[in-house]
Amino acid sequence: MAGHGRHLWRHGPRSAAGRAVRPLAGDAVGQGDGCDLAPLPRILTALIFDCDGVLVDSEPLSVAELGRTLRGQGLPVDDADIYDRMIGRPVAEIVALYAAEHGIDATPALPDYRARVDALFRAGLRPLAGIGAALDALPDLPRAVASSSTLPRLHLSLDLTGLHERFVPHIYSATQVSRGKPAPDLFLFAAERLGARPPDCIVIEDSVAGVTAAQAAGMRVIGLTAGGHASAARLAERLAELRPDALVARTADLPGAVRALVNR
Repeated sequence: MAGHGRHLWRHGPRSAAGRAVRPLAGDAVGQGDGCDLAPLPRILTALIFDCDGVLVDSEPLSVAELGRTLRGQGLPVDDADIYDRMIGRPVAEIVALYAAEHGIDATPALPDYRARVDALFRAGLRPLAGIGAALDALPDLPRAVASSSTLPRLHLSLDLTGLHERFVPHIYSATQVSRGKPAPDLFLFAAERLGARPPDCIVIEDSVAGVTAAQAAGMRVIGLTAGGHASAARLAERLAELRPDALVARTADLPGAVRALVNR
């Protein structure tokens, strides 16, 4: 999938919907065609969305199954600890962190865990309430998904919830970079594929790891606390401590928050 992104803007930047967008600040305009024009002011903004807990309401399903899997391997882990410390991280990294803490490596159980989560998603995954209308109301800007989920899981989640075509081909996974969230690698990777500079990106995130990653990447970030896990993960409290550029509790408020940052 990442390879597709290399060619989307071969003949100039285009939005996810295929419409041309204006160049970044400093791009040469009119060079070689007899024109002597100054560079346009920077106006391009790109939107980068997390998936789980932002586009799809998957965290309650995933956390419950992950907790059962880890406890089945003998780890003394409860769901509250996963919500408190692990939301937003790749599952393989979560397992590695718990292995370092408790001396039990649950990696062999991950294939069965992923299969059970896939079955749960097929049976009951839903988009985040109101996210479709919010996406429709957003400015027409280049957009991508950048998630800690694996690529197969990402495509499944977006397919099941009818959101896939809104982002393809710009769907990116932490498995494509060296370090997952809270490192900035994934968001920087997505920005490069979109053709946007980090300061020109707005990230929509629901986790401490994700907000931290966006800030480390030098991007603006909106914390969204509309998911079914918001209370269990204490999202409003935890994200406020990180001082994102905006914090919204309803998907209906997301377009206004984005527009405010675009116009800032």
